[in-house]
Amino acid sequence: MKINKLVLILFVAFIGCNNEDHNFPMDKRFWSINDYRNAVTELRSGYKEDEELPNFNNLETRAIVEKFTDTENFNVVLQDNELGIKHKNEVAGDFFMVWKDMINIYNILDKKDKYTYELEYLETYKFGLELQLSYFKLGNEEILKSADDPDSESTKRVLDSNISTLISNYTNYLDLVNSENAFSENGKKVYAESISEYFSKLINNHPDFDYSDLKSKNTLLMSKSNSEIIKNSLKEINILIDSKKSY
Repeated sequence: MKINKLVLILFVAFIGCNNEDHNFPMDKRFWSINDYRNAVTELRSGYKEDEELPNFNNLETRAIVEKFTDTENFNVVLQDNELGIKHKNEVAGDFFMVWKDMINIYNILDKKDKYTYELEYLETYKFGLELQLSYFKLGNEEILKSADDPDSESTKRVLDSNISTLISNYTNYLDLVNSENAFSENGKKVYAESISEYFSKLINNHPDFDYSDLKSKNTLLMSKSNSEIIKNSLKEINILIDSKKSY
């Protein structure tokens, strides 16, 4: 029993001392935009080439990547009804710019052309998909609030242009189907589930928009994909598009 206690003490001490060469604000409940900028810098430049990045499989670093991909870090601001639209839109814009750097951190292939950090890469991408739903919504709300005539054709064109950009950004996520062989079977499952989740949110949030191009792309990708679970998710989205069709 004494040996077991000693082993436990040493294990806890080891966990408590991990990552002493890297600086992440793990004591904070929510990370600010500056915390993210610093974390991105650390993850991109603070690790040696042969050093493992924080990942879900490593008990010592799992908490770091969980915090890094936690959407509550921006939702705590963007969903605060006490804050103004302009301020929240600025915060969302800052997070969006940082996310463009975040997305490249875990996009790494090994010598067999497999993702080294597939789950971390997907979770980071999902962070951005969730963010953009709020970002473009807030942007359009600010445009409507400041417009002389919110119902004018010129205002409507700007609003529609923003939604088109959102859809285009989302469509980029589907390009990962072209590299589906880089994912493990579990990675394909997680990817397919995220397609169903986030594209359903997109379409349900903007049900009257023209998704014909998205549907065409899905159809092409279904014929190209060799993964049944991914093809089923793409098919599911096309069915949802048809159910909303008003164009």
